Amino acid sequence: MKKVKVSLRPIVNRINLPTVLKTTILPGDSIERLFIATQVGEIFYIGNGAVRTFLDIRPQIIKLGGSGGGYDERGLLGLAFHPQFYYNRLFYLHYSVAGTQGPGALSQGFNPNPCDPNTLNLSWINRESQYDHIDTVEEWILQSNGQPQKKRTLLNIRRPFMNHNGINSLNFSPETGKLVLTTGDGGSGYDPFNLSQDNLEIAGKMIEMDVDKNTFIDNPPVVTRFNELPPPIQESLTVMAKGVRNIPGISFQRFYNQFFKNVGFVGQDLVESIFSFVQYQPIPVTQLVQASLLKTEPNIEGLINFGWRGWEGPFPSSIVRACTNTPQLDEKTIAYFDEAVNTSVMRLQPITSYYHKDQRPDKFGGTALTGVQTYMGNGIPDLTGSILFTDLARKEESQPVRGVLAYTRVRTDGKLNDYSVIQIDDQFGSQNTYYVGLGTNLDQTRVYLGSYGSMKVTDYHQGTVFEIVP
Repeated sequence: MKKVKVSLRPIVNRINLPTVLKTTILPGDSIERLFIATQVGEIFYIGNGAVRTFLDIRPQIIKLGGSGGGYDERGLLGLAFHPQFYYNRLFYLHYSVAGTQGPGALSQGFNPNPCDPNTLNLSWINRESQYDHIDTVEEWILQSNGQPQKKRTLLNIRRPFMNHNGINSLNFSPETGKLVLTTGDGGSGYDPFNLSQDNLEIAGKMIEMDVDKNTFIDNPPVVTRFNELPPPIQESLTVMAKGVRNIPGISFQRFYNQFFKNVGFVGQDLVESIFSFVQYQPIPVTQLVQASLLKTEPNIEGLINFGWRGWEGPFPSSIVRACTNTPQLDEKTIAYFDEAVNTSVMRLQPITSYYHKDQRPDKFGGTALTGVQTYMGNGIPDLTGSILFTDLARKEESQPVRGVLAYTRVRTDGKLNDYSVIQIDDQFGSQNTYYVGLGTNLDQTRVYLGSYGSMKVTDYHQGTVFEIVP
């Protein structure tokens, strides 16, 4: 693929860790404003060259970084503006709720042992007491006086572990007009309870929410499974994909009269992947619940399945045992052979992947995929129509640390494609720079990059947001 070089234009400096970057037009305004949501609970927008506060919900966010030395995957995770926001003033938040800290679903770390069935068939028991925290999805309204106010809660979801809650997790579909919520598999590693493949589990799914449907329920119960939801809420939900480990949202790419749905898959130990699909058949949650009650198999033939936990992108999920003398020969053992077989045909293949170890001179060893966005602008012609993606940090022992920006394309023949690293004018000096997210404007002609100087959410004000320019 063609080598591309870009520059970064700083927009705002010294903010907290940016989790969502997107634009909208405020009611009564005439131009798009860039909105920046931070993991700790702030939402800013750029107005007339100044950084203005739109909303601050830091007191409503769970205490972050309390364990694990400051690293955390909870917080303010999603922000989406209703397609009619200019007129109806509605927007949506997904965040981890203050005061909901629990002990976690397991007392110790988890690693599957292919020789021990007890590790392959764990169940999440005592869910009301054995959980890590509660995530909520809320509808808010921008009042006529300019102050945002919460209107109602759409979902309250109990999560088993701290990690894999999704990021940039709320996005409206231009195809259906519904709000798409992307939920990770619940966390830990290797999906201990196989929540991602269970049709009734909320974890590990991409869910369409009909927010225009009034359920007449303003504060639903805290749940983990679809069948625990009140029927009016069930009726507002459809599942578009399962087999999700953790993904940084979804990007819609218009191609004539259809949309490519582009998503990134955060891997376990081997590989990070980009998926793309056009056709899918969402399954109403009511059908999944009814099939469970009748003890029948639901018709999920058109449901997208990313294959996790049996598959990690293009490979069967593996346990890696280090060969200390020759690390390039590390031993890989299939973790869930039967599940890999069962999902081998029904799963979606990625369009491209990059690896945690890659010695090729024009590639890199990745750490974790943090953003996937479509670029449809003409300002950088070599990238027009491409899928841009970011990795948190190059795996090689380089100092200072650097994130990675790269791109790929969807091939018209449907075959797998390669990717290419995008060269960036390095302006970070000796500072560590992790790439934590990507965003675009409404017509995808501008792309924004969020970076941070630390992996710890408790290291404050180390964030910068850039626009990617020629």
